[in-house]
Amino acid sequence: MDINALSKEIIGAAMQVHRALGPGLLEGAYEACLAHELATRELPFERQRPIPLT
Repeated sequence: MDINALSKEIIGAAMQVHRALGPGLLEGAYEACLAHELATRELPFERQRPIPLT
């Protein structure tokens, strides 16, 4: 999958979650649902991956 197709899938997943849940929930609710949506679309991901600041 090229970068444009991957970006489209990720943004589509995020938009689907936001449409289903609506605004105003805590971050954890969106995170759990986005993880489920990405897994459903068979997109690899890591939740809360640490990024070193140097």
